[in-house]
Amino acid sequence: MAFVHLHNHTVFSMLDGATRIQDMVTRVVDFGWPAGAVTDHGYMYGVPDLALACDAVNHNTPEYKTWSHDKAFLEKDRRDELVEPDPEENPREHAQYVKDMAMWDEKGNIDELKPPLVIKPIFGCEVYFTPDETLARDHKPELYHMILLAKDQEGYVNLMQTVSEAAVQGFYYKPRVTLDNLRRHAKGMICTSACIAGIIPKYIDRGDMEGAIKWAETFRDTFDSGDFYIEIQEHGITTDNGLTDEQMDRTLIDIAKQVGVKVIATNDFHYLRREDAPVQDVIMCIGMNAKVDDPNRMRMTGSEFYMKTEEEMRAMFPYCPEACDNTLEIADKCYVELDWDSIILPRFPLLDPGETHESQFRRECEKGLRQHYGDDWATREIGGVNIKERFEYEYKVICDKGFAAYFLIVAEYVQWAKDNGIGVGPGRGSAAGAIVAYAMNITAFDPLENGLMFERFLSPQRTEMPDIDMDFDDERRLEVVEHVRQLYGPEKVTHVITYSTIKAKQAVNDAARVLDFPVYMGQRLSKMVSSDPKVKLKQVLDKQPGKEDLFNPDFAEAYKKDDDARRIIDTALSIEGLTRGEGVHACAVLICRDPVNEHVPTKLDTKGGVEITQYEGHTVADMGLLKMDFLGLRTLTVISKAKANIKKNFGIDIKEEEIPFDDPEIFKLMGSGHTAGVFQVESAGMTATIKNMKPTEYKHVVALIALYRPGPLGAGMVSSYINRMNGKEPAVSYDDRLDDILGETYGTMVYQEQVMLISVEMCGFSKGESDSRIRKPVAKKKIKLLTSTVLHWEDGSDETTYDHWMNGAIKNNYTREVAQKIWDDVLEFASYAFNKSHSAGYAILVMQTAWLKAHYPHEYMAAVLTSYTGKTDKIVHYVSACRHDGIPVLSPDVNESGTEFTATKEGVRFGLAGIRGVGTGVAQAIIAEREAGGPFKTLHDFVERVDSSQANRRVIESLIKAGAFDSTGYPRRQMMHFVDKNNPENIIDAAVKRQKDRASGQTSFFDMFGDVEGSGFEVSVPDPDGQEWDRHLKLSQEKEVLGIYVSDHPLRPFEYALAKARDFSFSQIDTGYEVQNPTGGTINQEIPEGKALWWAGMVSSVSKRVTKNGDPMGIVQLEDMEGEATVVVFPKTYKEAEGYLYGEVDPETGAQLSDAFVRIKGKLERSDRGDQIIAQEIVPLELSEENNKPKVFEVMVPNSRFSQGNMARLATVLTANPGGDRVEIFIEQVDGRVLRAEVPVKVNARSIPLLAEAKAIVGNQGRVTVI
Repeated sequence: MAFVHLHNHTVFSMLDGATRIQDMVTRVVDFGWPAGAVTDHGYMYGVPDLALACDAVNHNTPEYKTWSHDKAFLEKDRRDELVEPDPEENPREHAQYVKDMAMWDEKGNIDELKPPLVIKPIFGCEVYFTPDETLARDHKPELYHMILLAKDQEGYVNLMQTVSEAAVQGFYYKPRVTLDNLRRHAKGMICTSACIAGIIPKYIDRGDMEGAIKWAETFRDTFDSGDFYIEIQEHGITTDNGLTDEQMDRTLIDIAKQVGVKVIATNDFHYLRREDAPVQDVIMCIGMNAKVDDPNRMRMTGSEFYMKTEEEMRAMFPYCPEACDNTLEIADKCYVELDWDSIILPRFPLLDPGETHESQFRRECEKGLRQHYGDDWATREIGGVNIKERFEYEYKVICDKGFAAYFLIVAEYVQWAKDNGIGVGPGRGSAAGAIVAYAMNITAFDPLENGLMFERFLSPQRTEMPDIDMDFDDERRLEVVEHVRQLYGPEKVTHVITYSTIKAKQAVNDAARVLDFPVYMGQRLSKMVSSDPKVKLKQVLDKQPGKEDLFNPDFAEAYKKDDDARRIIDTALSIEGLTRGEGVHACAVLICRDPVNEHVPTKLDTKGGVEITQYEGHTVADMGLLKMDFLGLRTLTVISKAKANIKKNFGIDIKEEEIPFDDPEIFKLMGSGHTAGVFQVESAGMTATIKNMKPTEYKHVVALIALYRPGPLGAGMVSSYINRMNGKEPAVSYDDRLDDILGETYGTMVYQEQVMLISVEMCGFSKGESDSRIRKPVAKKKIKLLTSTVLHWEDGSDETTYDHWMNGAIKNNYTREVAQKIWDDVLEFASYAFNKSHSAGYAILVMQTAWLKAHYPHEYMAAVLTSYTGKTDKIVHYVSACRHDGIPVLSPDVNESGTEFTATKEGVRFGLAGIRGVGTGVAQAIIAEREAGGPFKTLHDFVERVDSSQANRRVIESLIKAGAFDSTGYPRRQMMHFVDKNNPENIIDAAVKRQKDRASGQTSFFDMFGDVEGSGFEVSVPDPDGQEWDRHLKLSQEKEVLGIYVSDHPLRPFEYALAKARDFSFSQIDTGYEVQNPTGGTINQEIPEGKALWWAGMVSSVSKRVTKNGDPMGIVQLEDMEGEATVVVFPKTYKEAEGYLYGEVDPETGAQLSDAFVRIKGKLERSDRGDQIIAQEIVPLELSEENNKPKVFEVMVPNSRFSQGNMARLATVLTANPGGDRVEIFIEQVDGRVLRAEVPVKVNARSIPLLAEAKAIVGNQGRVTVI
């Protein structure tokens, strides 16, 4: 005999089930049972995992491997390549082979010989049944458990639709299934009565036998004959009204006999083994935010909810042995296979009459080719490639695979976005290698001119669907998704789910919390775990081959010697990797041919309310469904806003596709390092690299995007490329015939396409083979495959990839030495090589954003700042960057600011909506009144004109503090007195009354004569009194409402002293710093990590923390005029320096009277969480008139160097290094006399580039001195 468990909860019964599906399948196979089921609560999340786990077992038998191999070769007419297995060494393989050949000879098909399954997957769900057909939402629903299983393919679709309908239309507390739902979808489904939470057991427990029988009869009649079963269980528990499991089971058996249905035995297991019960208890506590030892929390009674053996199950029901036998009957009835082989593309809804997908695809492509290349496109060549031949090749591959509709679908929504003014990226990823994508305007750059390969995108050997990801304006991305929903039908389009699992660090913290250990214990242990998101606790606990860097000896020591730590870590190990929750994929959308729930179940995202799949993205794609990624790219939002700013200020419509890439201003900006806000090239490292590189062409930027990654940087490929590009190293040439491939990168293998083209040109690989047999294994570092696995090649040969490479090169008259050298370099560097299609696409955005910033700096940076509205740290960074680039950032102004950051002739002005307490609606009301009635003359004028229900007292106070009325000429202090509610003559109360009177139709003399000078009824406006708040109060209030200092900075009077007190400014953490290049000029470098350096600035906040030992420490935010930094102050330093971290405070009011200025000696530490400084010493920063005196920069020019040209060079150098130091020039005359002149320019005497360039001008006989 055998047995099958049919009521099972896996990790996808989130934070309730602890059974890992792979472990469950392994245990079922070990027991020799024929099937395994998943019936998770409410949803079908675990179905794909069960299918794949069973497939892994079923497809691994000798019979199946032989049958599938034989089938593949026979159907491709390659029977002569099949080798008969040895009957003695491989008897099972041989027996299958013999049967396959005989059946093929007889029928030409071997499908019916497919080997039987080792384990059959049974797909089900424990749904929540409600007798309330109205699905009312005015009270907590009456819910009962029920098991539904898919019997066949129709039943699987009905199960998905039942569960989807419950999870979308029926969701309230839980996904609710009604009787009407069941009746409409009952075909092909098996139903069982579930546990004691089912409706029949509940009625029995209440003593309502008549009701229990009625429901049993109802379900019996709802499903096909024999497809409703009653479950019995034995967990040693008692119902609410005192019935034991056995009493309940015997009653259920009686009802089953009475209504004529069969009984099955189940165990409702939530974990695999009895000893796993504590694990399930822990995850329940995580879900309920409870402690394990809390006596009042909900918990499962006992430890019987595990996968019991057949013997255990039969021993529990001696009075009903057929209950176990009947589980086999259900297993025999169920047979559903998920389809992983089909491609199910939607039908393109806009086909023209008489067109097929293929014919319209051709027509659209040819139309685009004419637009891009001209009417003679069919006869033209670019880069040695015939346009028509390339198109016909791509067209045939695409149509042969049935993908024509795919391109029509993508092209349509891309064009719709462009037609509706939504920014669309130029193309990302390998799709840019397809000329058809360029022809249909899916991508914006020519694959032929850029040397891109179609096979990198869609190799003829590839069976899965293409993958074109599109970037859209981040603020308008969802408009495109909504367009797609309406075009294809809302029922055919849905968002995609993601699952979150318990990661290593989280597992430690969760375990410590539910076990009720102090928070610091979990934090102490979790800090020992690497921040690598893929790290596993076992790798931290023990050295694992290839992952030795993740091992932490302190973690291992704690596990060995600390009992509490061991308990936490053991618990963490048991829950690590379990599914914790679900969310919505940031950009993935599923577009189906039919209603989505005919292919995958759906549900409501309970947080956001959108409909999402119950299977995650890679699963729906593997099922052949169309998953598209609609990515939001902030840069496209910035470009759109910058274009709008330019249009407003200059009346010019910028078309980004027409921006000239040979404009020298682009490269001048990059070479200067003024790259803040420029796409992809604004990080400190990238800025340093691009300044050193000094690109002069688009292709240099493409290479930089590809190279600036950890692998190439670590391998020295970046410096090598830059040196070769600038002639400091000779370019490498393996063979003249390959120079066309590697010449653009000076012999450095930068792109994957170069590796592919070398294998084609030198070795005779087909382009498809170059992708699948060189690029993919090298990129994935599967080097062993290249030399050990014999493959069949399109030229008829059978050899390893290495042998095919060498033999092909020799056949094409390349020397063995050259072929070997390139092979070695491919293995060394090609794993770092990047997809050129992707870097070429993103380089376009680099060029466009650099051009916009170079020509319209105010408009562009206003757009950048606006895109970060609400993110103070980013605003601070970009305000500092603007000032570094010479772009003033101005206070908000009621007469000039827009809602967002506003570009003006003078600079970038803060937007009104960015003022805390103002908001977008109020800002729009102010702007509307300004546009209708002209600029506001005074605060009084503003109060009279702007609707007081919008601009109330709080709003006006915020505007005053922000400096928005400064242009009226009144001090902020005086204006705050005007609106002070404690001032009996405050102007707000009077203005509000007049506005209310006007609204009610009353007219006053003020309304009639208020604008008549001399009438006596004008609003009296006092003159400015010139009395302003002290500087500290004024600036602190400004920062309160703006988040940053804008009009001034507390440190500005001490700018020079601050510069003397530090090694670097905080902004240089991002931008790097200049050093003299031994070969001439300067180069940009990053500030080194781990080196003790002096920093200086003003304390903006102190967050006091406590260590695990109870010692106080601090997280200090420090700022200077260029930026800010986080400083970690550990207990010893904190204790010594705490008094320096706080400014003077009024003892009576608690108001801060002054700021705290400090010098900190500390080491810079960079990580994914952000950069921070670890403080070693903190001292007060003395800022006074004396130490703030500037230096004198003296330059002595010898007579031999005194010329008009050198003086002009010196003037340029001095003005390029502005600062606070005076400049004196001494010029040696022919007669030996020296003339002294003070130059009317101030410089930064500490500037290394200034010192270096000035010394180069005056030469060895001259002198440059700083006094």
